[in-house]
Amino acid sequence: MIPCLADSAVSWSPGGAGFIGCALSPVLAGQFDRYVVLDNLHPQVHPTSARPDGLHPAAELHVGDVTSPEDWDAVLGDLRPSTVVHLAAETGTAQSLAESSRHGRVNVVGTTEMLDAFTRIGHAPDHLLLTSSRAVYGEGTWVGADGEVLRPSLRTHAQLEAGRWDHGVRHLPNTVAETIPSPTSVYGATKLAQEHLLASWAGSHDVNLSILRLQNVFGAGQSLTNPYTGIVSLFSQLAREGKAIPLYEDGEITRDFVYITDVVSALTAALEKPPVGGVRRVDVGTGVRTTIRDLATTVAEYHGAPAPVVTGQFRDGDVRHASCLVDATREELGWTPQVTMAEGVALLQEWIAAQQG
Repeated sequence: MIPCLADSAVSWSPGGAGFIGCALSPVLAGQFDRYVVLDNLHPQVHPTSARPDGLHPAAELHVGDVTSPEDWDAVLGDLRPSTVVHLAAETGTAQSLAESSRHGRVNVVGTTEMLDAFTRIGHAPDHLLLTSSRAVYGEGTWVGADGEVLRPSLRTHAQLEAGRWDHGVRHLPNTVAETIPSPTSVYGATKLAQEHLLASWAGSHDVNLSILRLQNVFGAGQSLTNPYTGIVSLFSQLAREGKAIPLYEDGEITRDFVYITDVVSALTAALEKPPVGGVRRVDVGTGVRTTIRDLATTVAEYHGAPAPVVTGQFRDGDVRHASCLVDATREELGWTPQVTMAEGVALLQEWIAAQQG
């Protein structure tokens, strides 16, 4: 988990040594006079606890914990960041159910400790940017058989066990403007809490706040050892080993898979064009819905692996469908995703092959 900070411009990035933080680091290094990162180099993401190779050399890395007031004070001793890119978070839907306190401490308390640290030094940055998650939407909005609009809660364990995967006949893509956030996982709840906390604090201190709700991010640079890193990496490693990829539920779960370079370009656009007064929330994805069956088939065919196999297994807290519309984001940020799912899969396979020799 890492925060990023920038000064005069100075940038500060909590959680900035992770997957997204490293990919964004060349941008921050080029935009700011000083660029500081706070990260605890958690072994789940950083097995050797060494400085990540992907982190730009200009980044001043401070190894510390976002839940520690002392670590925040140590970093902010001579630092007055103009921009804060808040990337620090524990992720993982399933893991958050088993380690709720850990997710709460890092995602919620870690955020409040940052705000308290700013208060102690009497400083408010010009621009706060939070990488939030599509998980805040939960099951989102459905349309029933008779055309009625449904906003269901989570799918219960009994419902999933019975193989009743859907809430209605059609799921609508999520949008900031129309979808009411209703998280179905502890992780999603903590990400929505981050949004509320930052919006409250920023509004009281006249700080501009950008919230980018990211869809399923994947690509070169993501952890290959973290079991919660994402299904694209998991599928890729199974296919490389010549194994059949297992598909949960009926294989028709859908996600919006957005490649890391498109996420970096969205973050860059948000930094270059800060909001003018208040809070800006945007969705970041491709706008294309992909079934996990189609994803797995694409990965398997790349490696000549066996066809994916539907297992009927499921994960409690998982949503059936997650995708977004990005028209409003294009208009707000002047940004357009460039990499298709298939192109991203190929790029990831090339990177994994290089990493594994």
